[in-house]
Parts: sequence; C-alpha cells; structure tokens
Amino acid sequence: MTITLTSRPRRNRVSDSIRSLVRENNLQVTDLIMPLFIIEGTNIQQPVASMPGISRLSLDLIVKECQTLHQLGVPAVVLFPALDDTRKDTRASESANANGLYQRTITAIKAAVPEMTVMTDVAMDPYSSDGHDGYVLENGVIDNDITLPILAEMSVSQARAGADIIAPSDMMDGRVGYIREALDDAGFTHVGILAYSAKFASAYYGPFREALESAPKHGDKKTYQMDPANVKEAIREALLDIDEGADMVMVKPGLPYLDVIRAVSEVSEVPVAVYNVSGEYAMVKAAGLKGWIDYKNVVLETLLGFKRAGASMILSYSTKEAAEWLNE
Repeated sequence: MTITLTSRPRRNRVSDSIRSLVRENNLQVTDLIMPLFIIEGTNIQQPVASMPGISRLSLDLIVKECQTLHQLGVPAVVLFPALDDTRKDTRASESANANGLYQRTITAIKAAVPEMTVMTDVAMDPYSSDGHDGYVLENGVIDNDITLPILAEMSVSQARAGADIIAPSDMMDGRVGYIREALDDAGFTHVGILAYSAKFASAYYGPFREALESAPKHGDKKTYQMDPANVKEAIREALLDIDEGADMVMVKPGLPYLDVIRAVSEVSEVPVAVYNVSGEYAMVKAAGLKGWIDYKNVVLETLLGFKRAGASMILSYSTKEAAEWLNE
C-alpha cells in the first residue's frame, strides 16, 4: 500500500549522521563551569552527604582538581568557601582578607593553571554570622545600601587575588553598578561581572547550604531573592544588571526555570548563564544511585535542555562527569 504524504519528518532521523547534521543545539565541554567548595587545611576531602560525589576540598586538592578539570577541557570554575564560625561576623570582614582562604585559593589556582578562568562568588552569607547575603540590622531587616560597600570591597579583594570574573549572588539592588565602579577605580577594568540576575528564593538550595553551613540563622531570603512565580521580574532584573555593566547574567536554579532562561535570553544582549543547583544535582544523583534512571543520559539530556532553553554556559556539579563523557 502506498500512502502519499506531503511531509515525512522522520527522514531527518534515519541515521546518526543525518541526526547530527540537523541537530539544532549541541552540548560541549566548553559550555560547562564547575562549582568547588573550599576548606582550610592540607590534603583534606570532606564528602557532602547530600551531594554524593561532591566534597569540600582543601586548597592543595582544589588546585589538583582544577588541573584535572583543565585537562578535560573545562574552561572555568566558581569557588565557594566553607569557613569556621570563628571567621564569621556581622560585617563579613573575612571576605576582604587579602590572606584569607578564598584569596589564597584564587591565587594558587591562577599560578598552577593560568588558563583556567576563575569565577568568584560575591555575597556576605559564607562570611556572615547571620547567614544572610546582606547586612542585617538589629530589627532583622536586610539593609541594601549598607551592604553595597561590603560587596564592593569583597570584589576588589578577589580581583586583586587574581579573579577573572566576579559573580555577585547577593541580589541587592544596584550592586552590579556599585561593584563595577569599585573595580574600575581600583584598576580592574579587565575583570568581568557575571550577575546572578534572576536568583529565586528556591527550595532547591538545601544541599549547598549544608556544604557551606551558610543557612540563615533567622528568617529567610525572600526579601531579596525572587518569587518563584515571576518571569517579568526576572527580565527586569536582568536588564537592570546589564544596564549597570554586567557582562553576563544568570538564572538560578535551572530545571524549574527553563521558561525564565528562554525569556531572559530573548531580551539579553549579553550571554546568559544557568546554575544547575545542588538540589537538582542531588535528586538526579540519588535516582541514579538507586538505579531508577539512566544516570549518564539523564545528566546529558538535562544539560542539553539548558542550552536549548537559551543558556550560553552552565554551572553544574555534574561538570566533571559530563566532561569525561563528552570526551569519550
């Protein structure tokens, strides 16, 4: 029996070679950025219980990990410090310590692997005794404008240590412009800014906060992180950050916010990053360890989904594994 069809889309799916020719999006190792957790000490590796396969690493092991990632073709890492409570205070003073763990780690990575792009997190919470991204007043209010100079000093300190890209994750109003001016005034006009522009008040951050022991001591982060219900607000935040000088903008988390990635990418004149966050990683990893899913292919499909949604780069705890698979 002969059936006449005006179109047969399956012809473009007949073989691997044809499918590769018509593929609209591709995932590459160079799309990926690896988040790393830093701790004090030497030759220390502390597994994060809620993130199987991920550990807090001492500076020497962080450098080795960066060397391995570079050999795999991963172009960038982003650093997060896990500090003892004795290093924390209400003004996050340790964040600007030139001899602090964070600054020493940046310098060590750039000395050992100069080709590796080092992105640095700017927010008060890892250094704050209150566990918030901004300065907390006695009445519990997060004061936006008191926070800005603290973030600027932190940024300049990181740039001085060798950071390539500053990534403010605090969600304070006006911080991108304030940081840009501070960096320029200090002679760091070449240092870029990746703004966490659409960072939502999400339930997916739990494992990350366990890794850094940085959960708020009181209240929540809903007065500065975004309402998960909003898309137009995300667009507004991204455009404001671009206007203030952001070189790249980010949507965080990733999987529940693919629509936001698409919306932001359609209006952004700068590259859009997405953070495939700790809770997303933990869910997929747990299901993989249980044998409930094809772990490798689910991870790669997830990362490709971010590219399809409009992301130019992906921060993911699966970066090392994905790089190994993509290099096979």
